[in-house]
Amino acid sequence: MSEQWQPATWRNKPICQVPSYPDPAALAEAEARIATWPPLVFAGEARALKQSLGEVCEGRAFLLQGGDCAESFAEHGADNIRDFFRVFLQMSIVLTFGASRPVVKVGRIAGQFAKPRSSDFETRDGVSLPSYRGDIINGIEFDAASRIPDPERLKMAYRQSAATLNLLRAFAQGGYSNLENVHEWMLGFVAGSPQAERYQELADRISEAMSFMTAIGINSINNPQIRETSFYTSHEALLLGYEQAMTRTDSTSGDWYATSGHMIWIGDRTRQPDHAHVEFCRGVRNPLGLKCGPSLDPDELLRLIDILNPDNTPGRLTLIARFGHDKVEQYLPRLIRAVEREGRKVVWSCDPMHGNTITANGYKTRPFQRVLTEVESFFAVHKAEGSHPGGIHVEMTGKNVTECTGGARDISADDLSDRYHTHCDPRLNAEQAVELAFLVAELLKNDRAVVAAPLAANG
Repeated sequence: MSEQWQPATWRNKPICQVPSYPDPAALAEAEARIATWPPLVFAGEARALKQSLGEVCEGRAFLLQGGDCAESFAEHGADNIRDFFRVFLQMSIVLTFGASRPVVKVGRIAGQFAKPRSSDFETRDGVSLPSYRGDIINGIEFDAASRIPDPERLKMAYRQSAATLNLLRAFAQGGYSNLENVHEWMLGFVAGSPQAERYQELADRISEAMSFMTAIGINSINNPQIRETSFYTSHEALLLGYEQAMTRTDSTSGDWYATSGHMIWIGDRTRQPDHAHVEFCRGVRNPLGLKCGPSLDPDELLRLIDILNPDNTPGRLTLIARFGHDKVEQYLPRLIRAVEREGRKVVWSCDPMHGNTITANGYKTRPFQRVLTEVESFFAVHKAEGSHPGGIHVEMTGKNVTECTGGARDISADDLSDRYHTHCDPRLNAEQAVELAFLVAELLKNDRAVVAAPLAANG
């Protein structure tokens, strides 16, 4: 692969999952216009995230990455953003106590608009139309006009991302994320959960720690770490014309950064080493994610790591494993062994959502028990291989939707029609998301106990 990289060199490579715009001139105009607009995120923020992910790589922190399957223009609102952020903070405090280490918070938000599809066309009642590829490309309504890719949607996605980021920064730094508030929200969840007794022990530990800090004078007034938090954004870098338009040179380092989000990732369908998406991502200095599915061969993974992280920098590359609950033990160990054998520095994260999609009563859904089983298998495999289970990557919402079956409330297939609102794939609702955090916290606690035992034995 050529050493000479520019933001546009991806255009000389084969590409998958690309929409066909009927007016290339209008698309070029939209991309050129966006290229003049301010960055959404800044190089220094992306570097800070990479440093934090370096801590995850070394087992000194844990990654929580999650958010919408696909953001929509119709559902953009302050309440939806607030509810998502609130649940995300609840998950983070639970995981922090379970892991006894910092949690790096990365949302699938403020840019997660484009979606890969298994087919270029969708057929209903004998009528075939181009597939919906996310609001940044076309509309979800099943009519010919809506499904035409529209360059104006790129501008709409930029503006929504800017507004979302503005509110997220206010929440993260303006007092809404005060640890005392988050603790009260979490206690409210425990009290109302059918699994309250199971979660009460961890809730009590957090309460004791909060009381201790207050007693010795550590509070939100004299410690900004209690009232503020660091929060980062991420999305799949699928629509490369938009990503190129948002790629800028950092004035302090001279490096290229994708300023559409702090972290971008390459999907399982677009990770061909000699194709456009890998070519684009190799040249920007942001932290990168790489989805790893059952079809990924260990040798190909090593080739991708060499392309995307040639300097072997901790925190540069996160491998997001998405196999399915019944395939983790078959496919994950060989990837871990190859990476460990070659000494590659990566973060291992578990995406328990994408490999566990089924259809029930005509709805795409994900059984919560399968989601949990994949996470448990992910932790078990890493324990057996002596590597770090570094994080989780989930599709979730702050709303009380009925899209994934199971969980403490035991949502059934018959319940799916009640509040099924997703634009693409089913998401964990607020209760299921926090419930998953409690269950992962138990795994992290057990993981710490296993690590501590030999240390104690060695005195």
